[in-house]
Amino acid sequence: MTSDIETTVWRALDGFVIEIPSWGFADTGTRFGKFHQPAAAVTLEEKFHDAGVVHRLTAASPTMAIHVQWDLSPQQRPQDIAALAKSHGVGVGSINPNVFQDPCYKFGSFCSPDADARRSAREHLAECITLGAQCGSQCLSIWLGDGTNYPGQDHLRRRKRDLQAALRDIHQQLDREWPAAALLVEYKPFEPAFYHTDIADWGMSYVFCKAAGEKARVLIDTGHHLPGCNIEHIVAFLLDEGMLGGFHFNDRKYADDDLTIGSIDPYAVFRIFDQIAQFEFETGARAPIAYTIDQSHNLKPKLEATVQTVCEAQKLFAKAHCVDRKALAAAQANTDVVGAETVLRAAYETDVTPLLHQWRRNRGVPLDPLAELRSSGLIERLGRPREAARERRHGSP
Repeated sequence: MTSDIETTVWRALDGFVIEIPSWGFADTGTRFGKFHQPAAAVTLEEKFHDAGVVHRLTAASPTMAIHVQWDLSPQQRPQDIAALAKSHGVGVGSINPNVFQDPCYKFGSFCSPDADARRSAREHLAECITLGAQCGSQCLSIWLGDGTNYPGQDHLRRRKRDLQAALRDIHQQLDREWPAAALLVEYKPFEPAFYHTDIADWGMSYVFCKAAGEKARVLIDTGHHLPGCNIEHIVAFLLDEGMLGGFHFNDRKYADDDLTIGSIDPYAVFRIFDQIAQFEFETGARAPIAYTIDQSHNLKPKLEATVQTVCEAQKLFAKAHCVDRKALAAAQANTDVVGAETVLRAAYETDVTPLLHQWRRNRGVPLDPLAELRSSGLIERLGRPREAARERRHGSP
């Protein structure tokens, strides 16, 4: 007979999907250099191919996020992009604009003192909205590098007001052209700006979302916090306010390290998922959260790192649904601190491997997706033609 905990975990896994980022398959590096992998994806088709591989192995990643300026050319039609994704068994995920890379954004985008830079950013967002509406995406995800490096460099309140006006304008266009889409607004305490960042924390993102309109929600990047920050508290607060829109998941040791989920502190990820599971247990409704991976795989093979991340996310999500909620509530009501922590730790220490294996067996995917990928030789097979194609296009790296 199936136990209650098994049923709870399987139902939770049925509803858990985590989006793959296109940039997770491409060559990346650090500010000191770019590191090449032979099997790294270059073209949009190669990225959708790799996303399809991950989804076929895990049954948990049906969409791929697109970074517009990194992935697309002006010649690509939205309907062709959607068809390309479908041909590889996935869909087009969140649309990610780029208003931080071009020279005109040296002093910011929507917050820049330069009206031409602000205009360029708005035109790019307009194009992104049209793209998203036509290719089947459900989300516009905004991260800004806007900020300043020196005291007195710019007028901080003017920058805030210009950004609020821009987000209201973007929201109005969403209402007209892409009414089903969510608008997710990310925050970051520093980098590339080091004196002040225009959306520096979750509270600022919350205020900007409220000013933008009802589609706007806060996006939490787990690497975008100062050391010691209690991220699960932020999660609980935003859930209670109905303002948590999504996650960019990664792990870190120091700052925005973009390491694979759980590689440094898996208990931290579990605690985030625990707050979401607690919310869903108490409300009886699934939290409408867009889960996305946002990592930079410089050392690990990119497909392996992505599959490893998806599997780790599934495992920690399953553990969070093993918490005995009634026992936890009783311990909390009795101010039994040790008892409450023990309930939480017991769930975290639960071996959910048999539950994951049965869930995967029911869906016809490998019981151990990472082992399946590593033994398949796929990465080596992809590397040879991709390396040859790269050399034909650009010469040797």
